[in-house]
Amino acid sequence: MGPQAPLIFCSKYCESSHKVIILHLRGDALVKLIDIQAALKAEVVLGEQWLQKEATGACGADLMSDVLAFTKERAVLLTGLTNVQVIRTAEISDLVAIVFVRGKRPGKDVIQMAAEKEIPLMVSEYALYEACGLLYQQGLPGCSRQVARCE
Repeated sequence: MGPQAPLIFCSKYCESSHKVIILHLRGDALVKLIDIQAALKAEVVLGEQWLQKEATGACGADLMSDVLAFTKERAVLLTGLTNVQVIRTAEISDLVAIVFVRGKRPGKDVIQMAAEKEIPLMVSEYALYEACGLLYQQGLPGCSRQVARCE
């Protein structure tokens, strides 16, 4: 993976507290799935031919409603869930790949649906927290939308 994306600074005025909140955001980093696979020592379950796709960020979640609410498109999802809802969520959110953590393996129905949607699937032995940390350390930003909270 290449160098870290530059930090972008932006501000938001919070009317209720009358404060300016400074947000530190990473610029868009494009990382190939093959580099993500290498960083996570992941086994490709499906989609070896799609590993040249690029991701703009990564999201670690087991709650698919959080993925729908907070992720950016073209991100990689890291999760411990192995059901078809993960594939449906990835399709709706326009995610580029799914990495199952803790060595969890998807069933045949999940693999079949991912193949139909052309969503690469990988399995990593790392825990969710560690896998996300490794990718962030390599320069891949998180994918949550930065929300400034007023206090």
